[in-house]
Amino acid sequence: MENKPVQKLSAFERVKELEDELEKTKYNKRTQHHIGLLKARIALLREKQRSRGSKAKGAGFSVKKSGDATVIIVGFPSVGKSTLLNVLTNANSKVGSYAFTTLTCIPGILEYRHAKIQILDVPGILKGAAAGTGRGREVLAVAQNADLAILLIDVLHPEHLNVIRKELDETNFRLDQKMPDVKITKRERGGIEIGTTVKLTGIDRKTVEGIMKEFKLNNASIIIREDISADQLIDVIEGNKKYIPSITAMNKIDMVSKDEFEKIKRKISCDIDISAENKVNIEEMKYLIFKKLDFIRVFCKEAGKKADLEVPLIMRKGCTLKDVCDKLHRDFVNKFRFARVWGKSAKFPGQDIRKLEHKLEDNDVVQIHLS
Repeated sequence: MENKPVQKLSAFERVKELEDELEKTKYNKRTQHHIGLLKARIALLREKQRSRGSKAKGAGFSVKKSGDATVIIVGFPSVGKSTLLNVLTNANSKVGSYAFTTLTCIPGILEYRHAKIQILDVPGILKGAAAGTGRGREVLAVAQNADLAILLIDVLHPEHLNVIRKELDETNFRLDQKMPDVKITKRERGGIEIGTTVKLTGIDRKTVEGIMKEFKLNNASIIIREDISADQLIDVIEGNKKYIPSITAMNKIDMVSKDEFEKIKRKISCDIDISAENKVNIEEMKYLIFKKLDFIRVFCKEAGKKADLEVPLIMRKGCTLKDVCDKLHRDFVNKFRFARVWGKSAKFPGQDIRKLEHKLEDNDVVQIHLS
C-alpha cells in the first residue's frame, strides 16, 4: 500500500493548532516552561504571516505627520469616527449612517492650548483586522505613526472594545504599557548568560533560556531589571512593539436611556462618554487628549530680550535640548554651542548647559547659542 505524503500545515493552521494547545494547558509551575515556548513559537509564526501579508497588500495609507503629536481614532464601521474628527478639528470627513463611509485616511488638526495635534480618521476595522480582514492591515499600519490611540466604542456595541484591543495587540501595539526594562546583547560565543536585579515570579530562568533559543539567540547576555512575563520577554526580543497611551471613548450615549447606559458602563471601563453628533463632552475630550499626550511647555528666549511667555514651544515629557533644536530648525543641532536654561531642569537660573542630552521640564525657559 502506497504511503500518502504528510500534508504540511500552513502558518495559519500551525498558529491555530498552537493556540488551541495553549488554551487547553492550565498555567502552573510545572507547565510554565511549556507555555512560554508555545507563546514564542506563535509569535514567530505570526511575524512571518505579517511580513508576507504586508508585501502582498502594501504598507498602508500614506499620511504625512504634522503638528506636535499624532492621534488615531480606531473603531468599527459607523461608530462615529468621522463625526468625532469633524467636531474636534477643522477636517471635513464624510459622514454617513452606513458602514465604510471613510475609504481612506483623513487627517485633521486639533488646536488646543497652543498645541497642534494631528488626528487621523481611518476606515473602520473588523474582527480579524490584524490578519487582513477588510482593510485592517492598512488601517493598523497607519497607527504605527500614532502617539495616542482613541478607541471609539458604540454604546450599543460595548463588546467591540475587546475585539479592538485584541486586534491592536496582534498588530504589535501595547496600549498603556511601558517597554520592559530588559537589555539583551548578542555575543559570538559563550551561550546564554542571564542576570537579574529582581526576583522573577512571572517567568523562570529555564523558560527565559528556552524562549531565547526559540528566537535563535543561542549566544547572548540578558539583564532583567523588573519582574516580567513570557509575553513581555518575547516583546523585547522581537523589538517591534509600539507602546502608546490610549483613550477609550463611548460614543452615542444619547441613544440609550439612563438606566440602560448605567448597565452598559458596568460591563466595560471607559475614560470618557460622549456624543460626537450632539457635541456632548467634546471639550472634555480635547482636554483628555492633551493630558494623555504628556505635553510640556518650553519657552524660548533670545539673548538680550525677555522670554516669550505667551506662546510656548509644545514638547513631550522627557524631551531634551536636542529635541528642541530639531523642532526649531534642522541645522540647530549641528550648530549648537550651549544653552542657558531657567526652570526646574536647571541647577540655578540661567545655567549654561553644553549637552544636547539635557532633559527639560515643564515651563523651562531656553536660550540657545549657535556657532
